[in-house]
Amino acid sequence: MNRLVTRIGRSARLALLVGSAALLGACNLMPTVAKVDVAEPTSARPVAVVTPGVSNGSIFQAGAYRPLFEDHRARLVGDTLTVQIVEKVSASAKSTSTVEKSGSVDASLTALPYQGVAALGKLGVGGSSTNKFAGKGGTENSNEFSGTITTTVIEVLPNGHLLIAGEKQIGVNDNADVLRFSGQVDPRSIQPGNSVASAQIANVRVEQRGRGGGADAQKIGWLGRFFLNLLPI
Repeated sequence: MNRLVTRIGRSARLALLVGSAALLGACNLMPTVAKVDVAEPTSARPVAVVTPGVSNGSIFQAGAYRPLFEDHRARLVGDTLTVQIVEKVSASAKSTSTVEKSGSVDASLTALPYQGVAALGKLGVGGSSTNKFAGKGGTENSNEFSGTITTTVIEVLPNGHLLIAGEKQIGVNDNADVLRFSGQVDPRSIQPGNSVASAQIANVRVEQRGRGGGADAQKIGWLGRFFLNLLPI
């Protein structure tokens, strides 16, 4: 009876040890999300411009200047700018290499000291070698993204360029889609209607992620990921 209890205790400890090791291994194999370095913050409030009061009766105020004969365009911190996101990147590469090398050696004896020609017969040595190698490789990648987002000017750089950033969140039932964008805009690239194409924006950062049941369903469970990384094949 004591031996049976001892065996059960050992089996329980062994099972607990294996389970703990599997759990710790699974914790180390949790999926990591690739991070996009979107400029922070994604919104900004207009900065109050303090200008000395001028009592000359003029209606012009330098701190609140807006061109009279010009469409509204983003130019100050806190202004909004609509971005037409059209990003398409494709790349492909192919390589082929072939190497072939062959050689042959042939030798024969026609005479030896104190031996006649008849004694030698057709004594000879020959050899040949051939080496061949052929290899092919190829890779292809294609990404396409399109959408529209209204961003906010979060900083005006010394050269007049605008640093913009924005975020859009859409929630439906238990799912939420988040779109974040940031980049650097030359004011001269802004089109009528206060919009600009993403192709004319420098240092573009675009991030779209989902949260909720739909996003969780696309992930591999921790136990499946553990065996996927543990098995050699």
